[in-house]
Amino acid sequence: MVALIVHGLLGITVVLAFVRANRPLFARGAPLSRLELTYVLVGVATTVGAWVFNIRFVIDYMHRNANPLWGSGSSWAHYCQLLFQNPASGSASVDYIVINVVILPLLLLTDGRRRQIQGLWLAFVATLFLSCTAGFALYFLTVERQRVRSVAMA
Repeated sequence: MVALIVHGLLGITVVLAFVRANRPLFARGAPLSRLELTYVLVGVATTVGAWVFNIRFVIDYMHRNANPLWGSGSSWAHYCQLLFQNPASGSASVDYIVINVVILPLLLLTDGRRRQIQGLWLAFVATLFLSCTAGFALYFLTVERQRVRSVAMA
């Protein structure tokens, strides 16, 4: 459980660092548009959903009589093995891994650089601590925030 708590804190820290890196876009001013709010809600909802299963994994695979905070048996290696336990989970896992490790970094390197968004690597790192969707939602929130700010300034 301690690892999950640390991951959660790191996830929050990464999101705050990304927002700070893009401070002009997130400075007080225009309220969030409906689309921006949708990105925030989707990112939070998928993080909560993913974390429900992560917590369940730690609890279900913790050895008997183990300390509930440190737990043993619920390792990262074991988690990765379970990703491919059956054809359905294997199919979803391949899709998830490719979109998270290939597509998101390509999007950040191409589109993000074109848009001059700062701290792009933090959006990727957020996926490691929160959820894949949360990283995408954070990036798309920033893109939309940039668009809204440019329209307001015009």
